Amino acid sequence: MRYVDFVDLNYKPKETDVVCTFYVEPEGVSIAEAAGGVCAESSIGTWTELTTVKSYVQKLAARVFSLERNNVRIAYPIELFEPGNMPNILSSVSGNVFGLKTLKNLRLNDIHFPQDLIRSFRGPKYGVEGIHELLRVYDRPLVGTIIKPKLGLTTLDHAKVAYEAWVGGCDIVKDDENLSNQRFNPFEDRVIKTLESRDRAEEETGERRVYMANITAETEEMLSRAEFVLNHGGEYVMVDVITCGFSALQTLREQDFNLIIHGHRAGHAAFTKNPKHGISMRVIAKIARIIGVDQLHVGTVVGKMFETREEVAENYEALKEEMSGLKRVLPVASGGLHPGLVPALIEFFGEDLVIQAGGGIHGHRDGTVAGARAMRQAVDATLRGMSLREYAKEHRELETALQIWGQHA
Repeated sequence: MRYVDFVDLNYKPKETDVVCTFYVEPEGVSIAEAAGGVCAESSIGTWTELTTVKSYVQKLAARVFSLERNNVRIAYPIELFEPGNMPNILSSVSGNVFGLKTLKNLRLNDIHFPQDLIRSFRGPKYGVEGIHELLRVYDRPLVGTIIKPKLGLTTLDHAKVAYEAWVGGCDIVKDDENLSNQRFNPFEDRVIKTLESRDRAEEETGERRVYMANITAETEEMLSRAEFVLNHGGEYVMVDVITCGFSALQTLREQDFNLIIHGHRAGHAAFTKNPKHGISMRVIAKIARIIGVDQLHVGTVVGKMFETREEVAENYEALKEEMSGLKRVLPVASGGLHPGLVPALIEFFGEDLVIQAGGGIHGHRDGTVAGARAMRQAVDATLRGMSLREYAKEHRELETALQIWGQHA
């Protein structure tokens, strides 16, 4: 079969097919041949015709069934894939095809997984509803922070900053993505001391508090760290899902620990930032949900990250759309956030959201406690339908935050 033989615009995808949406930009060939090349190289074909392709093999060919300018939709028979094996699936639909000479650019913009493949993975254990139940917060966004500076603090100072954030009103405190088991802040000591700070903060505030320890590491070590968190009274773990890999994430989820999994997307922009080449965050979000994260970074709309409003909306939709009964995943907005951006965030995401600010809390000139209070005050004002400026007249911490960072127009 030649590349063009994989194009069949009359083909109607089956319910069991994996359907991928690509942006395809050819190099020296027609769009049909380039798209057919993606089909061939990700299913049963190659650069030349083969004598070894039997009639029964031809039934497993992927098919281009839609060509609209550079937007290409391809259907893959489910028999091409091993259930429960995400590396196998991705090695096919987003593997060697990215290196073809016939392609100037290729981007996997979306992927539809059939029910039988989805059910071969565990999916989220807790999801949106489970997180709300754990924290006993049902009617507002969760407020979180990242310890800053992200690296360098000693264990005791790390735990002190966490305590101040919780006392000020943060529901969640988490490690940053590159804090692991460095000598200046060893993992086990950090978990013990920070959870002690959590307990103190809960006693003083009367509210539930959680700590997300970053357990990202070699897979066996990651499992060991998860058990350590669990054994010391922790309820959450954080995993850098891109850099640790989907297999490691799946191994963690398969243990079925009583731990909420927070998915950090460190490294995603290497795949997602170029609008013509790579893999969209929407695809990554779907995969992370199928494997089993409970909450995931999806972008901010406002703040310091590059994604457009449309892209963030697509990422968010991937976490909440109906997907063979999978639980909904809680979206996390993080990156350059501060109290002045809260109304825009709630307008876009609604109340099922983690608003996670690092510098926008610890950069408050009156300290972390005041920064956390300002963020909670911004949430309260927005849910009451009041402007931040008006609410700030009787809330000093918010007033100072607005003086420092301003308010989103």
